[in-house]
Amino acid sequence: MPENPDGIGAAFAPHDHSHCSSRALNDATERLATEGGRLTPVRRRTLEILLESHRAMGAYEVLDRLAAEGFGRQPPVAYRALEFLVQHGLAHRLQRLNAFAACLHPGADHQPAFLICSECDRIAEVPSGPMRDALGDVASGAGFVVDRVTVEAVGTCAICAEARA
Repeated sequence: MPENPDGIGAAFAPHDHSHCSSRALNDATERLATEGGRLTPVRRRTLEILLESHRAMGAYEVLDRLAAEGFGRQPPVAYRALEFLVQHGLAHRLQRLNAFAACLHPGADHQPAFLICSECDRIAEVPSGPMRDALGDVASGAGFVVDRVTVEAVGTCAICAEARA
């Protein structure tokens, strides 16, 4: 499989993960500086934890990691940090998994779709524009106005499919 650090499905391709995580952390820092937001130590560490892999993490998993590093064991510690990251476009909440994933493109406002591998639990953030547009057209024909769309597709990534074959 070719190296694909920034493209669609990069999570499912071999790549230098330190490149995408450090780029996302730098973009997040720049975005907050522009917006006047503050990346406190607990918020920064929460983002770093989410950026460690292309997987979503539950709030309690994040809390356990934070607590082990001395940030406190009370659930609001993790929930407040995660809520801040989501509100500022630095992380996404995946409804199906009841979990959070770092945004790999925090420098741009966007509404991604997510591809979730049911075998390895990796997730990929992909553009959802064409899907949102098609759904908007169908909804409009029914006299319905779509306010928000969340697309989470569950399947098998190429690496897991190849391993299964």
